[in-house]
Amino acid sequence: MVLINNLIGNFGKYHLWLSIIILLNKFGVGLHQMAIIFLAPPVHYTCPNTNITCCYNPVYDKSVFSRTIITEWNLICENSWLKDFTQTLFQFGVLIGSLVLGAASDRYGRRPTLISAVIIESLTGVIASFLPDFWSFTIVRMMLGFSIGGILVIGFVIIMEYVGSKYRDILSALFHVPFSIGHISLAAFGYYITDYMYFQLAISVINIILLFYICVLPESPRWLLATNKTVKAISLMKRVAKINNLPLEDIPRLTELYQLEHKSVMKKGSLLDLFRTPNIRRNIIIMAFLWLVCSYCFYGVAQYISHLTGNIYVNVVASGSVSLCSCFVSIPLMKISKRKTLVIVFNVASSICLIVITFVPEGTYSVVLGCCGVFFTFIVFIVLYLYCSEMFPTVVRNAAIGISSMMARVGSMIAPFVAGLRPHGQWCAPVAFGVFPIIGAILCFMLPETKDCELLMTIEEGEALGRNQENQQQNIPSQNV
Repeated sequence: MVLINNLIGNFGKYHLWLSIIILLNKFGVGLHQMAIIFLAPPVHYTCPNTNITCCYNPVYDKSVFSRTIITEWNLICENSWLKDFTQTLFQFGVLIGSLVLGAASDRYGRRPTLISAVIIESLTGVIASFLPDFWSFTIVRMMLGFSIGGILVIGFVIIMEYVGSKYRDILSALFHVPFSIGHISLAAFGYYITDYMYFQLAISVINIILLFYICVLPESPRWLLATNKTVKAISLMKRVAKINNLPLEDIPRLTELYQLEHKSVMKKGSLLDLFRTPNIRRNIIIMAFLWLVCSYCFYGVAQYISHLTGNIYVNVVASGSVSLCSCFVSIPLMKISKRKTLVIVFNVASSICLIVITFVPEGTYSVVLGCCGVFFTFIVFIVLYLYCSEMFPTVVRNAAIGISSMMARVGSMIAPFVAGLRPHGQWCAPVAFGVFPIIGAILCFMLPETKDCELLMTIEEGEALGRNQENQQQNIPSQNV
């Protein structure tokens, strides 16, 4: 809606301050999302006085890591699947959190839901550090994942609902920079803190600073307008406009006029609204699949790279660095190219890189190809965040991103087991990762383009987006006759 950003500005001092405090939480998300790399790194052990490879009293090589969840709870042999299962349950928590907290923020507001998620993240991260057994550790980390699911969805939506369309693509890319920095920083945490308990505590304590959200985090003016909280919206918009040195006089009149014009169509949305009309239903199904594929490839390949031969710290820094590069490369790409084009092209590029891994010897070349796959996949991830926020209206935007993020977690839940196929054949994991981006690229042809569109407000506008573009395409042949 052009009106809101005409009144509060496209990107001023207030937007800069808000973006900084929201971006802070993505650093902690990156730490927790990728922490499994150092919580459960590959370990070497021997069985005393025997040549067998499985025993109940193994002697672990602790020259690199003094204590991990594998060495602490003997997650080897028939219990080796548990090290992947703990990450799967963590991602299941992210899945539930993105869906539940995403929908809750559409109904109860962005501010209270995000603050609740940050409080849960701070508590569960610290508590997980001191738990004495595998199952309590895993369950609390699943609760930690629940909070992260909400933080991922709501933080992004708040930024997108504040900034103008001119800066939306830049902010959507920069939103992922702290995540990549967190990913890279794990190498330093893992190098200096080799005990998993203190490692978990260190990456959790950092996030306590986010509790200052209770005092400073604002609500979204678009959400206030979409839920008919006009008085609060006007008050908030006047405060933002004042900080951005913009005139305040016309804000009440223009805002109330807009609300009167849209009074008949403004209503609270729900998850079901995403499936009631044909165009929105098609868009959310395809978008959810694209997120699943992207997360499946990114987390799976990043973990696969860390297990390849070579220094684990170097592999993690390399993987995180290419993700960071993706953030900056995607900014000019989103400026000059359409959303759909980028998703299709880089899905195909990612698929090619991953499949080619099967034909090169394991070592430097496979790491480079894997990093290229991560690079292309992360660009798709960045574009999908923006693409999804533009495609669905305000009343169901968080629900749409929540469902998409939920499906992304399904992909990341499967990914550790696929990455673990390496012992069964060098080709297994790369092929399993490389096939699905091609399928996603084909399905993307059915989605509408959203570049340079203002954010939609109502279900009717969301349904018309796809319908109008289809009508335009159908009219082109008749106009040429």
